[in-house]
Amino acid sequence: MIEGQNGLNWPRWQNIVRAVEELGFVGLYRSDHYTNANPPDKDSLELWVSLTWLAANTERIEFGPLVSPVSFRDPTMTARMASAVDDLSNGRLTLGLGAGWQEREHTNFGWHLLEIPERFDRFAEGLEVISQLLNSVEPVDFEGAYYELNEAIMLPRPQRPGGPPLLIGGNGMKRTLPLAAKYAQEWNGVFLTPAGFAKRAERLGELLAENGRSPQDMRYSLMTGTIFGETAAELQAKLDSRSTTAADMQARGLVVGTGDQLRDQLVAFAEAGVQRIMLQWLDLDDLDGLEALAKAVL
Repeated sequence: MIEGQNGLNWPRWQNIVRAVEELGFVGLYRSDHYTNANPPDKDSLELWVSLTWLAANTERIEFGPLVSPVSFRDPTMTARMASAVDDLSNGRLTLGLGAGWQEREHTNFGWHLLEIPERFDRFAEGLEVISQLLNSVEPVDFEGAYYELNEAIMLPRPQRPGGPPLLIGGNGMKRTLPLAAKYAQEWNGVFLTPAGFAKRAERLGELLAENGRSPQDMRYSLMTGTIFGETAAELQAKLDSRSTTAADMQARGLVVGTGDQLRDQLVAFAEAGVQRIMLQWLDLDDLDGLEALAKAVL
């Protein structure tokens, strides 16, 4: 998983996509932001344009946004783009959706982030709009506080029944998990320890039952940070540059270590219920490190 607002441009994106496809990773995911929360501003390749290129230039890897906010794209457009990109890729997109959170980009570009209660109300409406458009073969009517549909039909229909699976990311027990239980086919925890993940997965199972769904209806995934060293000395240098320790980082949910250590930590996450894990890779030019990670872990 890469941070698209952290210097992503076409050469970097194309190099990363090719590397992930060739090295054997299951998938490639990226954030959807105009900019970082704090300056300096860096290159930030537009999400859906970049995913369209990936869909047309790869054959194997799964991909998607972690996550695309409804706060600066109308959900009807997101549904249309996601359906088209999923079809172009022959069904490899997972549609990650979120409420939006970063104040700076919304202020800079004139989008209304809203206070948290209203923000999640809007997100719930956006999920309803997207779900109905992807699933309904009949024209859709919808009237909400934020969105309105009048005999809206999405054509061509998605090649996959219901379109790409919806992913909702976040750790919130009060709003995020209930929305995931109602709308999503995948829940993505963020920077959680195995214990923290297991706690939320258990609660999500209860919420799924309340919605008449089985825990098997949901895919359970995690996005977390990664500090990888090909050798112990390289790992220690990376930790020293951050003025931290491996234990401190693991306590925050990060995966930290050499290949053997990373594999042990991934086993612990799997035992906590994580079915797939997206490892955040911050250095967009470190393709040698990405290759070393693949060889050490995959």
